[in-house]
Amino acid sequence: MKHLRRYLVAGLLVWIPLGVTIFILKVLIGLMDRTLLLIPQQYRPEEWLGFSVPGLGLILTLLVLLVTGLLAANIVGRSMVGLWESLLDRIPVVRSVYSAAKNFTEIVFSDSGQSFKKVLLIEYPRKGIYSLAFQTATNLGEVQGRMGEQMVCTFVPTTPNPTSGYIIIVPKKDIIELDMEIDEALKMIISLGVIIPTWGKDQIAELPLELPAKNKE
Repeated sequence: MKHLRRYLVAGLLVWIPLGVTIFILKVLIGLMDRTLLLIPQQYRPEEWLGFSVPGLGLILTLLVLLVTGLLAANIVGRSMVGLWESLLDRIPVVRSVYSAAKNFTEIVFSDSGQSFKKVLLIEYPRKGIYSLAFQTATNLGEVQGRMGEQMVCTFVPTTPNPTSGYIIIVPKKDIIELDMEIDEALKMIISLGVIIPTWGKDQIAELPLELPAKNKE
């Protein structure tokens, strides 16, 4: 029975991630295929092919993103985007949602700056208890001036949904910078701490605490 249980668990570990991946991809491709509805009925691929081809919406979505990016990157496109944003900024509820979504997107996808480039360990929600955090800003202006020391703004995500969380401002001297990558930290957060990133044996010497002999081998 022990062997049977082990084989069943091993089978689940193979098929569950694969099934979830296929399901998510199927949902995403299905949503992207709905962009084909933007094309007039007589010009849709299934009309002149005689059958529908899953995934054509993905190609159309990529083309739309590329064209939008090209337009937004030039002077005329930036002016159009500015007019569109000024219009949305006049609508009370839409203004808050759009502004928050835009700011979050710019922070996550921007290649410049130090936002979401480092994984940190901070004492939160109280001293002696630690939480994973992402560095979002180091130049805090008035906050740093009033505190009289180097402060770091961090984002502490919730689990299993890392898109929500808390802004925690911590003195730099109280922060521990980790070696793990952003995607590794996100996997750990989403998995409720079950998936732990590997850490090289050559880095064990950097630990502040003495490890048992069996862990050093």
